[in-house]
Amino acid sequence: MTSTTQKTASPLLVIIAFAIVYLVWGSTYFFIKMAIDGFPPLLLGALRFFIAGILLLIWCAVKGEQIFVKRNMIHAAVSGFLMLVVGNGAVIWAEQTLPSAMVAIMVSSPPIWFVLLDKPNWGSNFKSKSTLIGLAIGFTGVILLFSEQIESMVGPSTGPSKLPGMLLLLVGTLGWASGSLYSKHNNTKGSVSVNAAWQMLAAGIVFIPSSFFHHEVQTLNWNAIPAHSWYALLYLIVFGSIAAFSAYVWLLQVRPATQVGTYAYVNPVIAVILGVLFAHEGVTLLQVGGLVIILGSVLLINLSKYRKERLVKEGQLVTD
Repeated sequence: MTSTTQKTASPLLVIIAFAIVYLVWGSTYFFIKMAIDGFPPLLLGALRFFIAGILLLIWCAVKGEQIFVKRNMIHAAVSGFLMLVVGNGAVIWAEQTLPSAMVAIMVSSPPIWFVLLDKPNWGSNFKSKSTLIGLAIGFTGVILLFSEQIESMVGPSTGPSKLPGMLLLLVGTLGWASGSLYSKHNNTKGSVSVNAAWQMLAAGIVFIPSSFFHHEVQTLNWNAIPAHSWYALLYLIVFGSIAAFSAYVWLLQVRPATQVGTYAYVNPVIAVILGVLFAHEGVTLLQVGGLVIILGSVLLINLSKYRKERLVKEGQLVTD
């Protein structure tokens, strides 16, 4: 039995949660790149999600929350596998060979998949012209933002093909969108923190044997791992997983999936800013134009939802 009932939440908490998801997840591309300088990809996923899941589960237990509910654990395991193993795992693996900016381009499509896959909300999604226009404009902005990288990617090259990584990221974005929608429409009465903890723990449990089967653990020289990779892993655990992922799971319960999915348009902007500040990358006028378009698309999508909610509250909109 699925549920699509949207819970109510404080506007201030919603703003804070969106800020965390926008800013922190925008920085994770940079920190994943730092982490894989020392950690193999599957082991990185195992350490990040298993440790984060355990820590969050312990915190929930200290608060006295109900942890072991079979139905909740099953739903969390399914959504955690789709989002974190398939979705985030594809990002980690691809960043071994692809620039983080290019990865950000490829994973900007979940908002589009949200609209196409969210069958319970097809009626409202496809009737909202501003939402569809906003999604199209946002994706165009992402393409414009990294147009130079796309041009070099599809042009003649003597290096290894980037096509496998691109296809993997396409599968990853489908997995992330599917897992997000599954989490939203199969929400339970359990705590959001407990749900997020089980999602991360389930992903970590999948990554651990995968890392062993791939001989990452057996061949890794732990003493050779640079300090910046350890710091990056710590950041990914505390901020990227515990803080941002928990905020994301909570937002899926209180906001429309298409609105929550706008993080994919803002994250590349953060990735560019970090590239300029820490990797000394240049920013062109074309990229600035892309940034403005992306932020405009986010505003357009959100204004449509806020306007509809306001009309409902004021009794001006009749719903079925």
